Amino acid sequence: MKVRTPFLVVNPKSYLYGEKSLDLALAADKVAKETGIEMFFTCPFTDIRYISERTNHLIVTAQHMDPLKPGRGMGHILPESLKEAGAEAVFLNHAENPMTVEKLSKTIERAHELDMITIVCADSVFEAAAVCKLNPDIVLAEPTDLIGTGKTAGKGYVVETISKIREINPDILVMIASGVTTADDVYKVIKLGADGTGGTSGILKAPDPKKRIVEWAEAVKKAVKDRK
Repeated sequence: MKVRTPFLVVNPKSYLYGEKSLDLALAADKVAKETGIEMFFTCPFTDIRYISERTNHLIVTAQHMDPLKPGRGMGHILPESLKEAGAEAVFLNHAENPMTVEKLSKTIERAHELDMITIVCADSVFEAAAVCKLNPDIVLAEPTDLIGTGKTAGKGYVVETISKIREINPDILVMIASGVTTADDVYKVIKLGADGTGGTSGILKAPDPKKRIVEWAEAVKKAVKDRK
């Protein structure tokens, strides 16, 4: 599945579930339809089918999975079960759920077997470069200490990270997201060359989260236009 760029990720983590998660997903689905922007939406595992069956323009995204295959594996997240429920992408190695290199590598392979998009998190430029060796679809480069702070990574970090990843593998998409809060933050990141961005607190803590998604989508479109 090829990802259109630039893209946005609406990532409520576990702050929303059930009807509240669906409500925001429907709003994001509407924005994706009206703007044509590729939109990922994460949700708890138990909400994946609930949301995927009620939206048409989102890439419903699992927050994690394990590398096991059908059979034994009590308590682990089976990739096939996520795919069957409607997940088309998966986050891996987030700061809140880090993985060993061995497990990450095997999980990326399992995702590719099922044609699921992999968004793999990395803290530093060095870690982002290392993660690229595992051939994920998207590398989410974000300094862990900036997550949820409202403070974005500096221009130097953004430019260096994008350049390094492009140098290693130009087919890997680059997402910059730590601390992204305002439409201006989104604009700057995309204008600097990132393929995508997104966030959690930047949306959920907004006075109107649905309006914030609209603002971010408009910022993406403006940044692309101003790149030319």
